[in-house]
Amino acid sequence: MTLLVKSKRQILDKLGIEKLNPMQLSAINTIQEENEVILISPTGTGKTVAFLLPLLSLINPEIDQTQIVILTPSRELAIQIEQVTREMGSGYKANAVYGGRAIAKDFQELQHPPTILIGTPGRIADHLRRGTISVRNIKTIVLDEYDKSLEVGFEKQMKEIIYELPFIERKILTSATDKIDIPLFLQLKNPSTIKFEDHKKGTLSIKLVPSPTKDKLETLHALLNHIGKAQGIIFCNYKDTIQYVSDFLNQKGISHGTYFGGLEQRERERSLIKFRNGSDKILLSTDLASRGIDVPEMDFIIHYQLPNKEEEFIHRNGRTARMHHDGTAYVIKWSEEELPEFIRGIPTEKLTERPNPPSSKWATLFISGGRKDKISKGDIAGLFFKQGNLSKGELGMIELKQDCAFVAVPKSKMHKLIKALNNVRLKKKKVRIMKIE
Repeated sequence: MTLLVKSKRQILDKLGIEKLNPMQLSAINTIQEENEVILISPTGTGKTVAFLLPLLSLINPEIDQTQIVILTPSRELAIQIEQVTREMGSGYKANAVYGGRAIAKDFQELQHPPTILIGTPGRIADHLRRGTISVRNIKTIVLDEYDKSLEVGFEKQMKEIIYELPFIERKILTSATDKIDIPLFLQLKNPSTIKFEDHKKGTLSIKLVPSPTKDKLETLHALLNHIGKAQGIIFCNYKDTIQYVSDFLNQKGISHGTYFGGLEQRERERSLIKFRNGSDKILLSTDLASRGIDVPEMDFIIHYQLPNKEEEFIHRNGRTARMHHDGTAYVIKWSEEELPEFIRGIPTEKLTERPNPPSSKWATLFISGGRKDKISKGDIAGLFFKQGNLSKGELGMIELKQDCAFVAVPKSKMHKLIKALNNVRLKKKKVRIMKIE
């Protein structure tokens, strides 16, 4: 028992978590004691750590096969869970598989079965059909954000996966809402439900911003100037609208990233990386970013186009005012546009005239080496401090992937750093260092 507590503390230290929140403590105790658990808690409250910590303690270290399958509704969430699992440093292999990347890469990784397999329902079901996953020792399944998986049409694949995993003993479902019924095909008998919907959150203010024109562009520009240097997401309903708004912001000299389903997976990942590390203060997105992605606490969100359903409105707003961080949701409304019932009765924000918000002081550099090259975050920091001559406050967020890494550096020193560090050796690998656009 002492060893387990010590191991848990070491994992938390590695993640930089000083203290677990009440939801996480409750979830850990319940998952260790019950075989069927439903965890309802808002986005950003730490559900991934809440279910991974107890599951790690239930793994049989003598079995060199997959023991846990985690299903997620999006590739971004799969990648995020894989990242958290690896950052825990438990010693167990974890891999994420998902649509949008070469299946040959999956085959290569699955030759040495991961103890924890994470993936989207479509790709996991595909591998089960192909027989590339041994099911004999898979005793635990986690359906993370299960309600979102049902929304985006994964019910058929989820049903198939449950059927193809006959040795499941433990089922864990997580969600940010309890508005969707548990599907019968999951065959839950007597699940324990943990509800933390009122987990300590910041205060959300919702403000109406009238627009005299149908395209709302000049109003959006005025609103961004009014908001200033804060960080947030502008939500649009369609990817074509994102391109339209993005072109306008470029004309106005306002730096931003874009995020939507039509982007290549690599571009989507890089947009999130730049948003996380502060290189981009503004992210233009469809509802793809309303849940299931790992982004920082943000000050605002803007409904450039009105959401079609109340649930979309709630989830968009949920990206701000999380945990102890206050936030504002702005609704831009054309004068002839009718507000839906669920948005009525909100106060109007009077915009103040200000210049463009200042651009970020950060830029993001790509490094062509990662975990598989035995490179650590400490190695990267050392390189930028010693050979790049950066001071401690000048090194931003480092994100380490399997085959590459990304680091935020001062924009003013970016070219000097590339010149000094490109093609140097990091551990035993000569790495390329370049700016990502």
